[in-house]
Amino acid sequence: MKKIIKYSSLAALGLVAAGVLAACSGGEKKDATSSEATSTTSGKKEIVVATNASPKPFNYEENGELTGYEIELIRAIFKDSDKYTVKFEKTEWSGIFAGLDADRYQMAVNNISYTKERAEKYLYAAPTAKNPNVLVVKKDDTSIKSLDDIGGKSTEVVQGTTSAKQLEEYNKQHADNPTVLNYTKADFQQIMSRLSDGQFDYKIFDKIGVETVIKNQGLDNLKVIELPSDQQPYVYPLLAKGQDELKAFVDKRIQELYKDGTLEKLSQQFFGGSYLPAEADIK
Repeated sequence: MKKIIKYSSLAALGLVAAGVLAACSGGEKKDATSSEATSTTSGKKEIVVATNASPKPFNYEENGELTGYEIELIRAIFKDSDKYTVKFEKTEWSGIFAGLDADRYQMAVNNISYTKERAEKYLYAAPTAKNPNVLVVKKDDTSIKSLDDIGGKSTEVVQGTTSAKQLEEYNKQHADNPTVLNYTKADFQQIMSRLSDGQFDYKIFDKIGVETVIKNQGLDNLKVIELPSDQQPYVYPLLAKGQDELKAFVDKRIQELYKDGTLEKLSQQFFGGSYLPAEADIK
């Protein structure tokens, strides 16, 4: 405290002036980044895309670098753009939506499906993949053959995901015999390993992710049960509210990449087959 008192009044005024300048500078920066995105030295707008880097093969890290179907698709969308540059940022699942809400991210890719609740808060770009949900159990488990059999059985879910909400709704409708939900922040690979070890009874997840993990981790004691659905099980990039101009650009590029065969090439590369949406739905 004594050192502060010994400063001259001129120095003190200098510190106050510096503080005012810093505050003004901070305000200007906030205004610049609260619009569509941060401008780069090249004059292009930087689009920050959030991902949890899971599940494989949609989003994952390899040799310290992000890759996967959606990562490479985003790179293709923004390749050679004269208006935008793209940057990826890894975060937790819940952080994706918090970041979109706070305008920290302009986009997100993370094997995101459609829900009415999300559509009220965010913008959905055109779908990029078809990925139906399946039920996974141990091969020697004969007690679970469909969703009708999950009452009293246990599973692990990540809060806020589509499957978690589906099962929470199931429990509301089956309060007399609910399924046991164990909430976790573990990634899908860890969850599948625990299912294989018998730490819970079943898992609902998308077909591509399930088949990839079973193959890559050698979980041969698990089996996949197809689930009926009256909805298109598509995967979408998600954008923050207000990013209408960016959405129009992304939608157009997805249509172009569908027509020139890029989506098919990426699907074969990362999924080992054709898992594209119907062309009529890419609009």
